[in-house]
Amino acid sequence: MSKSIPKKIDHIGIAVKSIHEALVFYTDSLQMELLAIEEVKSQKVKVAFLQVGESKIELLEPLSEDSPIASFINKRGEGIHHVAFGVSSIEERIQEIKTKGVVMIHNEPVPGAGGAQVAFLHPKSAHGVLYEFCEKK
Repeated sequence: MSKSIPKKIDHIGIAVKSIHEALVFYTDSLQMELLAIEEVKSQKVKVAFLQVGESKIELLEPLSEDSPIASFINKRGEGIHHVAFGVSSIEERIQEIKTKGVVMIHNEPVPGAGGAQVAFLHPKSAHGVLYEFCEKK
């Protein structure tokens, strides 16, 4: 068995127009713990992570109109954007899945939130779902 198989669902990404407004629901109504808020300039987003057991919810707010999250919200509205799998060897996992005919958005890992290396699978190869591989050092 490959050492690069997904270890867990690391987080579920949710596109929101405003983290500030959305946090009221997540922290007050659902009583989730806010872990961190940061900007990921390479992805043109501000993110907030909230703890849910061993997984997290990642709120994604666009930093500009040309952000992929802004485009997503304009087309589909706020809601679930992606599911991220925690992996231990992202480069190996990308190469392995590509041999199975899966098309990647990122053929090489890119910097993500919290110092993670990430790579997205194209939804057309994943039955309409945007999946992310996420490796944290």
